[in-house]
Amino acid sequence: MRQDSLGFLLADVSRLMRRAFQQRLEGSSLTLAQARALVYVSRHEGIRQVDLADMLEVQPITLARLIDQLANDGLVERRPDPADRRAYHLFLLPAASPHLTAIEQVAAAIRMDALKDLDEAEAEILMQSLKKMRDNLCLR
Repeated sequence: MRQDSLGFLLADVSRLMRRAFQQRLEGSSLTLAQARALVYVSRHEGIRQVDLADMLEVQPITLARLIDQLANDGLVERRPDPADRRAYHLFLLPAASPHLTAIEQVAAAIRMDALKDLDEAEAEILMQSLKKMRDNLCLR
């Protein structure tokens, strides 16, 4: 039997968590892509649209369509960048709050499922290890 590599395990876990999130989000007015964009805007309020596209690993035109949908739904707004007339900064609107609450509830349920056979100490070690790995790779 071949041992799983770290990269494949991380990719599989990520894919399965996204799938579970998409399934549990069914019935919501948001797509998974819209939910991800909304969460990132909430974590980085005022972010430039082009920087958000980079964080989400999507093309700027793809993100522009996502933001158009979120703006049309009254969840985010674009504000012009005073230093660059081609750029926009993104901000949440009050209507985003219930959507973010629902997203967090779905994420918490998935997190519980994913960590259910780990005790508290194991879960903490896992989280700390993943954070260290992320930090190590961000330094390059």
